[in-house]
Amino acid sequence: FVAQICRSRDLSPFAPEAVARVIEHCSRLVEDQRKMTTRFVDVVDLLTESAYWAEHRRAARRKTVVRRPDVQKAIEQRIYRSNQIEERVREMIADATIMVDTRGSVVGQVNGLSVSSIGDYAFGRPSRITATHRLGDGEVVDIEREVDMGGPIHSKGVLILAGYLGAKYASDRPLSLTARLVFEQSYSGVEGDSASSAELYALLSSLSGAPIQQRFAVTGSVNQRGQVQAIGGVNEKIEGYFAVCEAFGLRGEEGVLIPKANVRNLMLSERVREAVAKGRFHIYPVATVDEGISLLTGLPAGTANAKGLCPKGSVNRMVVDRLAVLTEKAREAARKKDMETPTGTA
Repeated sequence: FVAQICRSRDLSPFAPEAVARVIEHCSRLVEDQRKMTTRFVDVVDLLTESAYWAEHRRAARRKTVVRRPDVQKAIEQRIYRSNQIEERVREMIADATIMVDTRGSVVGQVNGLSVSSIGDYAFGRPSRITATHRLGDGEVVDIEREVDMGGPIHSKGVLILAGYLGAKYASDRPLSLTARLVFEQSYSGVEGDSASSAELYALLSSLSGAPIQQRFAVTGSVNQRGQVQAIGGVNEKIEGYFAVCEAFGLRGEEGVLIPKANVRNLMLSERVREAVAKGRFHIYPVATVDEGISLLTGLPAGTANAKGLCPKGSVNRMVVDRLAVLTEKAREAARKKDMETPTGTA
């Protein structure tokens, strides 16, 4: 196909390394290491611009051959023509107008990852997600939904969190809490369930009191069994967080948690791949919520024994203990209310 386009458009021939870069980009367009795009119009545009940059770079030579750097230049120039808003968002994060932490540890706070689209260009960015809780009646409140900023899929993801909490931690007792979840500094609609695992981690941190290390960012949806499910836009999300960490100064400990099922979708930029290869940035595939919370807090999640008890010091044990305290307070409040209510007479 590449040769036919070169002949029909009178383009310079492509070296094998250039064809390999085109193929790699075709897999990037469909986010799959084992497939390539059939958006041939986009491929033709890439070939044409790559040939232009080859001619521009080798104008003094008689015969021009398109090399890998020429294809890379065409890809980078296309991004440059579309990423003004992306640069502005990252600039606001860098100067703390949009608050995102990549250092320290905070209870009930995690970096979630989302994707924004401008026409045919998409970019990832981190968003601060926070969770709080108090004594209540088992309700998990999605603030985005309450103000009509959350789409139905996002709301479904939040409702699944309530199902997971009840089944795992309060299957034989009341779930006596009210929790609130929010995307901080979001001024437009939120849709999709790819942040549901991040929201759950923030809530578990709030309940257990175990702080989450802010050097991590998280993406992935979750089901009622605590399994982390695949999401879309994984490459843009990783690259968006990497760019923010790079702006703050990479220290070699930053990383992203992604669903294990998304490993086949990784088609990352050369800069990110080089940083990962050198150990300056990390990607952690996780399959369950327990795996993720252990990485984020540095504490064991804890597996229940034959009596249904998790080890002391584990995140799950701390969550169970906190819920038990809330349940006891709810019962005490109910007893006081009964004692204060006057008894009626017939």
